[in-house]
Amino acid sequence: MKKPFFTGACTALVTPFLNGQVNYPMMQILLQRQIDAGLEAAVICGTTGESATLSDAEKLELFARCKEFVGDRMKIIAGAGSNATEHTVELSIAAQREGVDGLLVVSPYYNKGTSEGLFRHYLSIAHAVSIPVILYNVPSRTGVDIPVSVYKRLCPIPNIAGVKEATTDINKILQIRYECEDNLPIWCGNDDMTVPVMSLGGKGVISVVSNLLPQEVQAMAIAALDGDFDTAAELQCRLYSVTRLLQCQVNPVPVKAAMKCIGYDCGGCRLPLTELNEEEARKLKDYFS
Repeated sequence: MKKPFFTGACTALVTPFLNGQVNYPMMQILLQRQIDAGLEAAVICGTTGESATLSDAEKLELFARCKEFVGDRMKIIAGAGSNATEHTVELSIAAQREGVDGLLVVSPYYNKGTSEGLFRHYLSIAHAVSIPVILYNVPSRTGVDIPVSVYKRLCPIPNIAGVKEATTDINKILQIRYECEDNLPIWCGNDDMTVPVMSLGGKGVISVVSNLLPQEVQAMAIAALDGDFDTAAELQCRLYSVTRLLQCQVNPVPVKAAMKCIGYDCGGCRLPLTELNEEEARKLKDYFS
C-alpha cells in the first residue's frame, strides 16, 4: 500500500502575467492564499498554469521561486510533461534540481503512443528522478486514454506516486482500484467528479475551482476523506454552479477572468488562447459581484 503523496484538495494554480511576463508578486499572493486555506500542495505549470505556452526557462524559474517562497509549508508539484520522452526526462531532472517536491506528468499528446510506448515513457521518467511522479491522464486534451493495464505495470515502481484521472467514466476509477488495489493513489482531475471519485477511494482532487474557492473545495475533499459523503455531496452541489461557469470556454481563460472578478488580477492568457466574449464575461461578473 502506497501512502498518498498528499490528500484533500490541491490547486492547479494559474500563472499570473503582467505585461506578458510572469507576475511573481501575484504568484506569491496566490500561493499564500492556498496555504492559508489549509491545502497541502499546488501544481505549478500544469494545464491551468498554461504550461503549453511557457518556455522551459520560465517553468524552471517558476518552480524554483515558488518552492523558495513556500518552503516546507506546502508541496510544489511541477508540471513537467511533454510529448517527447527525452524532453520530459530532461525537464523532470531540472525540476528536481530546483527543489520541487513532485512531478505531474501528462501523457504524450499529438503523437500519442501505444500502451508499450506509454509504459516506457513513464518508466524512463521514474528512473531518471527520485521524487514522486504523478501520472496525468486527460484524454479530452491528449487524444490518448491511458489503459488501466499500463497503470498496473507502473504502480509497483516506488516513485510512481499515483494518477490524476481527468475522466468522466466512473467505471474506469473502479477498474483502477480493482487492478492496482491500494498501490496507485487516485486524484480526481475534474472538479465536478470529485465526490464520486473519492467515494471509490480517491485521495483528493487536483482542482481548478480551488483557485477561486480553496477553503470550500478543501472542505468538500476533507468531508469525503472522513467518510461524510452526505456533507461532501452537498458541498459538491454548491460548487457546481461555479464549475459550470468555468466551462464556458477552454481552461484557464474563464478561471483567470473569474480571479480578476474577486480581486486577483492575474492578467490574460497567452495566444492562442483569447479572452472571453462579452456575454461570457458578463455572466462571470454577475455571478461574482
